[in-house]
Amino acid sequence: MEFLVRMTITAPGDSADVAALRAAEAERAAELARSGTLLRLWRIPGDRANWGLWRADDATALHEALTSLPLWPHARFEVHALASHPNDPG
Repeated sequence: MEFLVRMTITAPGDSADVAALRAAEAERAAELARSGTLLRLWRIPGDRANWGLWRADDATALHEALTSLPLWPHARFEVHALASHPNDPG
């Protein structure tokens, strides 16, 4: 299944602890991308949020992937399960 996920960071912005979390987050995101779980990621300009295209077997597997992110305790997630559309040009 594919999921469209909006992640909004709720952690304070510039502390040394947050910098370490962001570095760990980048490393974990790269691992999830290599495994085929995180397919795409877009920043939202002017906001501490992003949209990502994720692939997981089901909602439970997606939850496990999202909670493996170091910023998980400092984030809000909005998840939309995606289904194929008969008029999809892709």
